[in-house]
Amino acid sequence: MGPKTEMSKTSNIIDFLEAGIKAESLRYEAIASNIANLRTPGYRRIGVKFEELLAKALDSSGAADLSEIEAQIHQLNTTPVKSNGNDVNLEVEVGEMVKNTLRHKVYIRALSKKYRQMELAISTGK
Repeated sequence: MGPKTEMSKTSNIIDFLEAGIKAESLRYEAIASNIANLRTPGYRRIGVKFEELLAKALDSSGAADLSEIEAQIHQLNTTPVKSNGNDVNLEVEVGEMVKNTLRHKVYIRALSKKYRQMELAISTGK
């Protein structure tokens, strides 16, 4: 495996991590919107599609162009609706925020580690 292949793998990993960070940032916005509309009559909670799109892209061709994969906000319509037509549950949203925070931290730490590895390779390669 030559340097070009290694650089390509590193680039793919960084692209994946950056796409994940963008998706989690969008997910924060969706959760915040859901919480802000907790008592808005007729409001239906929203979520973010990312993992499904990523898996589909990886399955279809074996290698995904992560610059083409964008997280998407979508309406879930899968949760029970209260009498005012709203389906936001604060406990669910708090749980989603905790999971989102953990995923976001993992992406940030992994990206930071990858950049440290690149810095080390550059500094020792001089």
